[in-house]
Order: sequence, then structure tokens, then C-alpha cells
Amino acid sequence: MRLLLAEDDAMIGAGLQRGLRNEGYSVDWVQDGKSALLAIETTEYALLLLDLGLPREDGMDVLRRIRRNGEVLPVIIITARDALPERVAGLDAGADDYLVKPFAMEELLARIRAISRRQAGQVHGELRVGPLRLDPARHLLWLRDEPVTVSPKEFALLHELMRCPEKVLSREQLEDRLYGWGEEVNSNAVLVRIFNLRKKLGADVICSVRGVGYHIGEDL
Repeated sequence: MRLLLAEDDAMIGAGLQRGLRNEGYSVDWVQDGKSALLAIETTEYALLLLDLGLPREDGMDVLRRIRRNGEVLPVIIITARDALPERVAGLDAGADDYLVKPFAMEELLARIRAISRRQAGQVHGELRVGPLRLDPARHLLWLRDEPVTVSPKEFALLHELMRCPEKVLSREQLEDRLYGWGEEVNSNAVLVRIFNLRKKLGADVICSVRGVGYHIGEDL
């Protein structure tokens, strides 16, 4: 899952980017409002983490502009502004959640997962497709109720495919969702992840659609 982080504090931004990447998320980080708007226009994101006190365009202005433009990108406001009127204003302007600094990484991760579930129309945290079961919160994977160990990127790739099992995702789409700015991506990186997952889970776990992309196998 690829996230955009808009945070002007270098220490907070670096810490959040590092922590989220350690959890398997791909994170692009910008430090002002205009850069956030440009990133949203040019890149597909699953969620925006938005500080309000941004230079070159206040976070509230960024939020209002993307909503006026019809952008449905989920937004979690992360800010030190804790007054009730500001929390209400942020949610009324179109934010999906409002988190006051300082906060624990565990709480931010839980809120990201909750929004992801709502977007996918799911109630429970685990994803199930055939004999596969994936727990995003604990980074656990089972095949026919037997635990399977996979790398963080393999887990993230499988998560993307299992979130929308009816969709075919191209190699480019998977690269965009798995890797952010500054991360080195070999031309065959996705193919290597898929090859490794097939070795661990079975040849039919990920199906190829020639010239289009990949999807979770229908007859696992």
C-alpha cells in the first residue's frame, strides 16, 4: 500500500516514514502543501497522512482543494492542533480521521488499517481468499491454517492482490503500490516476488493474465 506523508517537521517525518516502511508500507514524504498537491495529481495513493501546519499551503487548504476537485483519497490529519473546533473543522472539511500529536505508531497503524477495511467494505481485519488467510495487523499469513513465512515485500504484494481478488493488477500498478520515491526497484522485482510466493504457496496461488497482469488464483 502506497501512502503520502505531508509533514514539515524533519524529525517527525523521517520517523514516521521509517516506521511505516518497517511495517511494509510504501511511503512518499513531502514537506509542504504545494508538493503534496502535486504528488496527489501525479501519483496514485491509498491514503494521505496530512499535517495541518504546512508551509506554502496550509493543510486545511490542501484538504479543501482535493475535496473540491472530487478526490476521494482517504485522509488522516496528523497535527498538534487539539482544540475541539479544529478537530470538527478538519472532519467536516473531508478528513476521514483526526489524530493529535504526539501519538503512538501502533495507534496510527490501527487507524490506517481501519480506513483500509472501510474502503474495501470489510468488517474483520483478516483477509481470506480460498485457503489463504492474511492478518495485516500482525503480519501473519496462513495456507490451509498452516503458518507461512514471507518477506515484508512478499507480504505487501500478497496483501494488495487479496484486498481486491477480483481485479487484475499490472506489474506497473504493483510496483507503484509497493515502492515509493527513493526506493531502488529492479525491472524484475515484482516477478521475483511472485516467483518466491509461488514456491512457498503453490504454483496456482497467483495467476498471470498474458499482457495484462496478475490476480489471486480462482481455484486455489
